[in-house]
Amino acid sequence: MGEQARCTARRRKLGAALREARDRAGVAVTQAARAVDGGSSKVSRIETGRHRITQTELKALMDLYRIRDEKTRDWLIALAPEGRKRTWWRKYPDVISNGFKENLTLETEAARIAAHHTQVIPGLLQTHEYAKAVMAGAPDPYTDEQLERYADFRMARQCVFERDDAPQYACVIPEGVIRHPVGGPDVMAAQLRKLIAASRPPAITIQVLPFTQYAFTCTGGSFTLYSYPDPLDFDVVHIEHLDGELFLEEDETAARYRRVFESLRASALPAQESTEVLASIADALERK
Repeated sequence: MGEQARCTARRRKLGAALREARDRAGVAVTQAARAVDGGSSKVSRIETGRHRITQTELKALMDLYRIRDEKTRDWLIALAPEGRKRTWWRKYPDVISNGFKENLTLETEAARIAAHHTQVIPGLLQTHEYAKAVMAGAPDPYTDEQLERYADFRMARQCVFERDDAPQYACVIPEGVIRHPVGGPDVMAAQLRKLIAASRPPAITIQVLPFTQYAFTCTGGSFTLYSYPDPLDFDVVHIEHLDGELFLEEDETAARYRRVFESLRASALPAQESTEVLASIADALERK
């Protein structure tokens, strides 16, 4: 699937809202098409998020659909920023799939990020050597040069925490993940030390789900939940699999994942106790 078809979550949200408003106002697609100086296919692409709408076109549709509430109008306008931002990841076209570009957009614009990874440390918290070790275990083999490139990209992603408006980040990591010595004892010990240094509640909260909490075996696997500030008050769930990316945006689905994550957090060790467990495992690895 090409990048054009990989519309952003924001445009999809806007398109769904406009389609609902058009139906509620009883406006035909042909009428809407005239308002945006296009055909019915253009309206369809706007409503499915596959076409970038201008502020002028949006205001014409809001007037046609009789959307007069100022808060609603402001919300819709905020969903449709004009122009394209230059993105830092343009330097890595060789290592980023079109689907993951959307994930990077979600990650960059989020106010809160909640992550539950069941196999490896989340990418935003990985060390360079741990990232290389993880990618070395991928189904398709990579050259040493490619592994370096992937690891460099993962390190560049972590600049999201250096912004003045950095997102709040919370993750729950199963104990099995932190006890699995990916890359060997030295690499894993350094990775655990990084987790300890990164943990700064409430900005970055890292919790360990201990082996004793065996109830959470049906959480649906790894996922990341992105949340946004008003007026972009919606959540998007990202699930990565071998064949690509999956983005879930329905309110009910996102709410279900939110409930699962909060249950995981409640059952996980508090941040301070998690740090103590990380330090204990790192100490043992370093003694080896």
